[in-house]
Amino acid sequence: MPRLKIHHTENILSSTTCDCDCLIVVFIITIIATWLDSMALPRIKSLPDEAFYIPNFITCDEEERLLHKINSASLPRWTHLSHRRLQTWPSALTQSSNTLLASPLPSWLLNPVISPRFDDLGTFLDAPHGAPNHVLINEYLPGQGIMPHEDGAAYYPLVATVSLGAPIVLDVYEKRQQKSCSDGGEQLEREAEEQDEHGGKKQENWGWKQPRFRILQEPRSLLITTKEMYTDFLHGIAERHRDENLNAEAVNNWDLLGEKERYECGSYERQTRVSLTYRDVLKVAKLGNSIKLLNAKG
Repeated sequence: MPRLKIHHTENILSSTTCDCDCLIVVFIITIIATWLDSMALPRIKSLPDEAFYIPNFITCDEEERLLHKINSASLPRWTHLSHRRLQTWPSALTQSSNTLLASPLPSWLLNPVISPRFDDLGTFLDAPHGAPNHVLINEYLPGQGIMPHEDGAAYYPLVATVSLGAPIVLDVYEKRQQKSCSDGGEQLEREAEEQDEHGGKKQENWGWKQPRFRILQEPRSLLITTKEMYTDFLHGIAERHRDENLNAEAVNNWDLLGEKERYECGSYERQTRVSLTYRDVLKVAKLGNSIKLLNAKG
């Protein structure tokens, strides 16, 4: 579970004599640590374990700098799909084994999102690499979306998504016991490309009439999903130009929104929205090992 790191607590305790004053200090530190932890990651209580939502996770200036970096990327960095375009940093996973070639993320994707924000929250503290090593950037124009999917076993089961530019509603569906595509080769070429670039598995047949849950992601916000929300549910974005039915009953994170008054009219016209999806890829190969593997296959 993501949690705020409490610094220097052990040093304080070890330097305090074990008497009545020591017990008071321990009690106070425990209360403060618990309070900071609960304040750091507001949980979406109406969802299964676990999802957290933080509005205004980054500032307007930081959002502007990120959008500038994304939009100024060279054309080859973009992958164009049928429903959207995306960037993958530092690279896409290998199709055969879902392995990431070891390479650092660019500094503009590290600061300020990973350091200091994720570090201060302890977001990826329990992940194998202690920090995200992969970022997927999706751009959604009005009318664009992505069908319900899961991120899959290639990643540590925690996703941290920063939204930029405009709000959008994320639809959450329960998994259905039906055939789903786990191999891009079983789909049309365009669908296979979309699935492989996303790094997860898509559900075949988008047959749900209504999502089980809805999460409104504001610009500059952070959404973290893990545990059951990662393993037992699918998430997607409907292809529409307008998000409607926005209210406390229909939006699960309504009470956590930073600008609730903006959506009290019940709807908004979509604008271009960009998402930064931070994850920790489990399998990472160094360059030398990757070259040996390719030579062995040849």
